[in-house]
Amino acid sequence: MNIQPLSLSDLETLGQLWRLQHVAYRLEAEIIGFQEIPPLMDTMETLRDCGESFYGCIHDDGELIGAVAVAEEEENTLTITRMMVHPDHFRKGIAASLMTYVLEQHADLPRYIVSTGTLNQPAVNLYTKFGFTPVEVTQIAPGVELTTFHKNKL
Repeated sequence: MNIQPLSLSDLETLGQLWRLQHVAYRLEAEIIGFQEIPPLMDTMETLRDCGESFYGCIHDDGELIGAVAVAEEEENTLTITRMMVHPDHFRKGIAASLMTYVLEQHADLPRYIVSTGTLNQPAVNLYTKFGFTPVEVTQIAPGVELTTFHKNKL
């Protein structure tokens, strides 16, 4: 299993990423009770053109089993925009490996931001384990909350 940057101009990679995203985010949608999570609205074209940088966890057989996306939406701040792991590979440390990789690749930045559904306890646990602290809770639909976390370098 290795982690590497993903090229969304490669159709095979793009297809694997799109399928992984839909499998992973359908589960989050069930957990938080909200079906309109933006990644579930993506087509292959909108995914390819999203402008985010993707890193993938590639299984020994070549299958994409996890991915993380980032964007520098604010100066000196990295936003982790997507985190996904194939359900067949949950609880194997893949999300933690992806998080470690991203933080190492962007170690020069003083601040990181990530958001997740407040009820998505595995994601909340992951981000707090990495030193992120909740800074804001936003209601995005009736009964559905999104928590935003920040991590600042000291």
